[in-house]
Amino acid sequence: MLYINTEDINQIGKDWESLIQQLHKTVEVIHTKDFHQPIKPYLRFNKPINRIIAMPAYVGGDIKWSGIKWIASFPDNIKSNIQRAHSVTIINDPENGKPVCIINSATISAIRTASVSGLVIQKFLASKPEIRDLCVGITGLGPIGKMHLEMIDHIYGDRIKQYKVYDPLPINLESLPDCIKDKLIRCDGWEEAYFDADIFMTCTVTKERYINKKPKKGSLQLNISLRDYHASFVNQVDYMIVDNWDEVCRENTDIEQMHINNGLNKNDTYSIEELVCNNLFESLNDDNVVMFNPMGMAVFDLALAGYYYEAALENKIGTEVND
Repeated sequence: MLYINTEDINQIGKDWESLIQQLHKTVEVIHTKDFHQPIKPYLRFNKPINRIIAMPAYVGGDIKWSGIKWIASFPDNIKSNIQRAHSVTIINDPENGKPVCIINSATISAIRTASVSGLVIQKFLASKPEIRDLCVGITGLGPIGKMHLEMIDHIYGDRIKQYKVYDPLPINLESLPDCIKDKLIRCDGWEEAYFDADIFMTCTVTKERYINKKPKKGSLQLNISLRDYHASFVNQVDYMIVDNWDEVCRENTDIEQMHINNGLNKNDTYSIEELVCNNLFESLNDDNVVMFNPMGMAVFDLALAGYYYEAALENKIGTEVND
């Protein structure tokens, strides 16, 4: 059995185009129904804000991996300078169930989150090929926020004029490349990052919803942290997209609050499967506001875990562990 740690993942690196393509293939597998993904259970104890989540899945097609991600999220860790999220992923051979790989996967979780956003951005910007000088707004510049900036600048940096960033905590820019720093504007409030944003991303651990104003027309709202928008925001959205309705309409997400307080139902939303496989943005016009709400799908985690496992085998990276 192979063990892959964070250093191994960093050695393999991030080919964002390939990672997004892997998720595109995964959505196509979902479309064929050759997958299984039970609703993930949440383990809570002591402090309700903390949770450890089990994410089992099988992905068929050309990917063919099964396994589980076990991820802990303790938001207050950041007050003690400890990483908020920790996870391990176990990959099983789908033919015999044998564990073939264990990955210390917190970094892959962040890569998966950014890659899913990248897939949506790819479809969104493909519908607007003429638009340049984009403004990208973001609230929260922790590990997830930085991963998103790295991803979007790598793929679309030539179309982006500026990054407007707000974080109530001090912003550390040391790990960001100069190509991002040169375009980055620090904002004094979320509104400053929000109003002009063609693409706006929430990457926070906020305890209270705060976004209650109209977005820029024609913008993409990537609700990555899921608990930032007031329920009434549903009235501002023309295309409400979720990764999976049954997963995201619970656990006090914005989608659940929109469902409870504003009558949002599954039939009012589109899935990521419809986005990728049904040319959802074919009829998108310049003023339409798109909102994407990803709870996080285990099939995506297994697809990218398999991607890194195969890359580790090919490059002889990782540590062999005896049974």
